[in-house]
Amino acid sequence: MTDLCDMTLPELSAWMRETHDEPPFRARQVWQWIWRKMARDFDAMTDVSLACRRRLEQSACIVWPEVETVLTSRDETTKFLLRLADGALVETVLIPSESSKGERRWTQCLSSQVGCPMGCRFCATGGDGFARNMTMSEMLGQVQVARAHLAETRPGESLRNLVFMGMGEPLLNLREVMRVLQCCNDAHGLGFSPRRITVSTCGVENGLAELGASGLAFLAVSLHAPTQEQRERIMPGAARWPLPDLIDALAAYPLKTRERITLEYLLLGDVNDSPKDARTLAKVLSKVKFKLNVIVYNPTPGSPFRAPAPDRVLAFEKELWSRHITAVLRKSMGADIDAACGQLRRRHMADVR
Repeated sequence: MTDLCDMTLPELSAWMRETHDEPPFRARQVWQWIWRKMARDFDAMTDVSLACRRRLEQSACIVWPEVETVLTSRDETTKFLLRLADGALVETVLIPSESSKGERRWTQCLSSQVGCPMGCRFCATGGDGFARNMTMSEMLGQVQVARAHLAETRPGESLRNLVFMGMGEPLLNLREVMRVLQCCNDAHGLGFSPRRITVSTCGVENGLAELGASGLAFLAVSLHAPTQEQRERIMPGAARWPLPDLIDALAAYPLKTRERITLEYLLLGDVNDSPKDARTLAKVLSKVKFKLNVIVYNPTPGSPFRAPAPDRVLAFEKELWSRHITAVLRKSMGADIDAACGQLRRRHMADVR
């Protein structure tokens, strides 16, 4: 059976023409039922001819991940553990925020791989190793599950932003991630503006230029260290691309007017959180157009790292401010539900052993 969720609109149109001799408008109808109306079976597609629906039932399917666990934090952050068709487990998170007008907005953190090969030492996912890349259908299935959850539990509230900051390194699954971005940007489907989508990388050379040239999403980079030596210590996989070369690539990255690259900096207690680290960071980034998110480490059981002391966080921020760098301290969300990447999956797998 062909999974229709694993096709872009041009691919679906070509498949329906070749397999069922259906015209392009029929593919657009099916496409809109799948993505706009979240149809999970062909009988729901009432404006598609009955004969076409019956043929689709015999040859195709619409596959969503199975929801294994849903946890909701006191701050309303919602984490899903999803089971894919082969039994693999991945995580996705819904994060609430409010606009200046008091309107509720939701951002979804998406996974792109089952596990992660980068081996960042502070990350639960990286510590559990890598299984495989996710397909387009599996990545978009996360979005469908979240939209259905919001429709059921938060009527009138919608998913506003997508961020590829979950399990995995998106640029190591670039082909499928780019297909996902094309579908997300499609006006007949999910209809997300590129300004509402962010792809985060920890620093992978292959694919960075292609993502920039596509204009399909904003770029975020998990930097986490101001020197090559520190990156080698805490991010050994990412550090294979030397930090000076990464910075040169970011300085040359194509940006529209007023756009900035988002840099993520995770503060690890007594590792990368000193005023000296802040000064070095400011110097290293002098030629990059960026905005900086500072994140206080959310400790993972068994991790050798710990959260920084509040006074060190403030001292780090003040050092950046003195150099006219705007650093936004990102609020930790969902600490009571294992919201950090890979924590829920790790706990679940330990429970079933």
